[in-house]
Amino acid sequence: MSAEPNLGAPPRHAGMWSRFVDRVSSVEGATSFALFRIGMGLSVIYDIGSTVLAGLVPVLWIDVSHGGMRALGDGPWLVEWLGGPMPNVVWPLVFGALFGGLMLTLGIGGRAMALVTLVVTNNLLDINGHAGGSYDELLSNGLWLCVLGGGQGTLSVTARLQHGTWWPAATSLAFPRWLAAYQLVLMYCMTGLQKLSAAWVPWGDSSALYFILQQPSWHRSDMSWLAYVFPLTQLATMVTWFWEVLAPTWLLAVWWAGRTDVGRIGQWANRIGYRWIYMGIGLFMHLAIFLTMEVGPFSFISVCFYAAMVHPAEWHSLVRWIRERSPRLRPE
Repeated sequence: MSAEPNLGAPPRHAGMWSRFVDRVSSVEGATSFALFRIGMGLSVIYDIGSTVLAGLVPVLWIDVSHGGMRALGDGPWLVEWLGGPMPNVVWPLVFGALFGGLMLTLGIGGRAMALVTLVVTNNLLDINGHAGGSYDELLSNGLWLCVLGGGQGTLSVTARLQHGTWWPAATSLAFPRWLAAYQLVLMYCMTGLQKLSAAWVPWGDSSALYFILQQPSWHRSDMSWLAYVFPLTQLATMVTWFWEVLAPTWLLAVWWAGRTDVGRIGQWANRIGYRWIYMGIGLFMHLAIFLTMEVGPFSFISVCFYAAMVHPAEWHSLVRWIRERSPRLRPE
């Protein structure tokens, strides 16, 4: 006679599912994601606001039949539902996106406000496929993460009203921050892997940055003087390519930080501060891009993702370090 089956035994993959649930349910200090939320709110204001200040809203987002640059059709779903890309539809969406960016920055409205800001902003940016850039998709992904993670528990008006302080010791889900970190390194790595021309790869002539900075459509001012320091532009091209392709190692270094069970490579990365070196190179590159190239809000939006690469407790340590060295900032 066969034995009775063990009806209480867990399913075969219960352990894997439990680990997954534990991962997505884990919480951490809310500071890093709150800074990311603030960055995404400011990015919306920058992206939409720069278009307004340049006087390009009627040109780019309003149909030619109402004075725009080209025929835009019915527009994306919300624009179409409201009546199409005409002034009395587009301008309210512009002000709605700016208002949403402000509320997101201030931490008012939580996930619902993040969702509304995402929908309105995306519909604006999708009106004209000939305007904008890949930074619009990066901003869209960041706003989706704000819908997932919220982030208004600290560094927000909501926190001030609820706890009487701008920076309470709040917690938030950890996985939205890690998704933001993954999004950043994925963008860098894929960008590097797509740069396979002889002008980019180290075994070519590494002339890419030099020629990019000679194009009026990219540079902010005349850069012909770079011909006298051409080898330096070659070095910058090689550093940029390697830095982008190796971006996943930055995410690993962030994961290894503060851990002891990371093996020799992880211990070495922690000892030399590999993640801070990587971040420093990235910040310098974006500053150089901002100063020399016309690439819209790309650098600003990208750097806002850097908040996700810093563990929440480290922000508190940074503030303590600054206060210890700045007597004026010490609390009375």
